[in-house]
Amino acid sequence: MTYASQSDLVERFGTSMLIDLTDRADPPAGAIDADVVAKALADADAAIDGYLLGRYLLPLASTPALLNDLAKAIAIYKLHRDSVSDKIRADYQDALKQLGLIASGTLRLNVAGVEPESSGASGVRTTDRSRDFTPDNLKGFI
Repeated sequence: MTYASQSDLVERFGTSMLIDLTDRADPPAGAIDADVVAKALADADAAIDGYLLGRYLLPLASTPALLNDLAKAIAIYKLHRDSVSDKIRADYQDALKQLGLIASGTLRLNVAGVEPESSGASGVRTTDRSRDFTPDNLKGFI
């Protein structure tokens, strides 16, 4: 499942930025290279799936707006080859933090019925050894 599309990236970051990041032809073609964008989006999808896999059944039936936003932040970061602006780096790091919160269950997605059922075995279990000294064998000493 793809969480964002090329048109989402164009809408958020603009055509000229995507041309600058993806047009790697020599001489430059002056157009967005769809294959480069698709690779960055696939990398973003794989990263998101890695965080969601332990908590949600994949693929999701629909893409929550939060995951679309996180996918765009990750993909635009992946498209940069050289230096990255502070804003894009901060958005990328924030996206990874939010994915970590989703994976831990602190942040939950608004997708009904896809979170796996709990096994009920998440509590503490202790097993104690048999007692050498009990009230019965210590009669007269206590």
